[in-house]
Amino acid sequence: MNCPIVESQTGVTLIAGGPVLSRDLKAAMARAPLVVAADGGADRALALGVRPAAVIGDMDSISDKARGLLGDVVHEVPEQESTDFDKALRNIHAPFVLALGCLGGRVDHELAVLSVLIRRQTMPCLLIGREDVVFAAPPRLNIAMQAGDRFSLFPMAQVTGRSDGLKWPIAGLTFAPDARGGTSNQALGPVRLEMDQPGMLVMVPRNRFAAALAALTV
Repeated sequence: MNCPIVESQTGVTLIAGGPVLSRDLKAAMARAPLVVAADGGADRALALGVRPAAVIGDMDSISDKARGLLGDVVHEVPEQESTDFDKALRNIHAPFVLALGCLGGRVDHELAVLSVLIRRQTMPCLLIGREDVVFAAPPRLNIAMQAGDRFSLFPMAQVTGRSDGLKWPIAGLTFAPDARGGTSNQALGPVRLEMDQPGMLVMVPRNRFAAALAALTV
């Protein structure tokens, strides 16, 4: 097994090249103080006043200026078979990752990131966006939602499972990306999910970020 580029005893904030709100960066760094950038996310980090501890990617997006400033922590992974998000995630060993700049930008980038979330579930990773927090559903999830909260499920593969605490329970349903989805479900209070196989994404409102992180790091 190859040694990871970044090893941390605390959570890691990973900054990609998409939009990042200052409030979200502050919230992420309060829980995950070590900052890593994925390629062009280095420019985003510097613009927000943060110097990343490492930059990981194929370096086709980082500016010459950022590369010059951060040359001592730039780790080029030149292969073109994976995305920069994938390269970064598989080279981080930490209790969890909070990823910013992955939502609200290019749709092709977003889809690629969501695919990686499903493939790499050995370490909890939450995507934080302007409106949403997104993560891959573990085999069992207990999350402290409030009655009326939006609770969306989106399958990236054929999946089945069971739920407690949702307005529309999922038991007996087969989800698939080309068939049934589970968007805009609603929490009745705390929610419990049991999934029979990997492949389901969970999307909750941004204001449930702390609850989502707690649920994935118990």
